[in-house]
Amino acid sequence: MQSLTRQTFIAGLALAGLAFPAAAFAQGAAKVGAPAPAFQAVDVEGKTRNLSEFAGKTVILEWTNHDCPYVRKHYNSATMQNLQKDMAKEGVVWLSVISSPQGEQGHVDAAKAKELTVQRNAAPAGILLDPNSKVARAYGAQTTPHMYIIDPKGTLAYMGAIDDKPTSAASSLQGAKSYVRQAVAELKAGKPVSEASTKAYGCVVKYAPLS
Repeated sequence: MQSLTRQTFIAGLALAGLAFPAAAFAQGAAKVGAPAPAFQAVDVEGKTRNLSEFAGKTVILEWTNHDCPYVRKHYNSATMQNLQKDMAKEGVVWLSVISSPQGEQGHVDAAKAKELTVQRNAAPAGILLDPNSKVARAYGAQTTPHMYIIDPKGTLAYMGAIDDKPTSAASSLQGAKSYVRQAVAELKAGKPVSEASTKAYGCVVKYAPLS
């Protein structure tokens, strides 16, 4: 009975889009220090993108859901956009990934994704549409936002939270430590990432049913 109650509670959180470690939904084998999982996904321009095309570059994957309050915290404050632009100046390829399937919170088509990008003055190098959740499953993405950094050798160098303030309150941005900035700076300096794996926080990634 206790197990059934817990499962019902988890399901309720997932449906509501609230924060919860989604280990039960994520099936990826991504591991820091190991080769980053290969992926193939169509971007908002209709082009098929592969991880291999970015060989030799640092790549950031940002799982996103525009309806998630945790995502809105970072976009409404321009924290995410500024981070994207600063990373572009460093030569980093930033890919936003939208994995919500049709009918679930956060699902958008290519036109809507581009509209949101313009409205928010966002600056990713690309936006990947993953409505079948294949990329999400490959990486085990749990929350929005959930951040992954792949080094120029194709090794997963960081996975976890965007910062150390696991709340949707905008006030938490003051004094927050950016794990992403820290990791990229350490990689650029040729140092190992000091905090290579942190606990992601945000809204549960909605997964498409396995086919």
